[in-house]
Amino acid sequence: MLRPHPAVLRRLVDEYEALSAAVAASEPADLCTRVHDLAYTLCVSTGTRDVERALKVAHQWLAAAPAPARETTTPTITGRRMATPEPA
Repeated sequence: MLRPHPAVLRRLVDEYEALSAAVAASEPADLCTRVHDLAYTLCVSTGTRDVERALKVAHQWLAAAPAPARETTTPTITGRRMATPEPA
């Protein structure tokens, strides 16, 4: 089974957990629809049929995923000008 990229999975989990808490507090219709969409996407992404199981699997996969690579060097400006072509 293919697995989603950890960054994508993390975004789905974070958004689902934040919106489901907001829906529990007030339940506006547009948030409710988004929460259902996220739950479906999480289930499909993890190969499960229940959002609670999907979250559990997602958290396990994220815990096992390698840490995101950090850029170790900072880009520098060399001060050189690029050659520009002469107009014809």
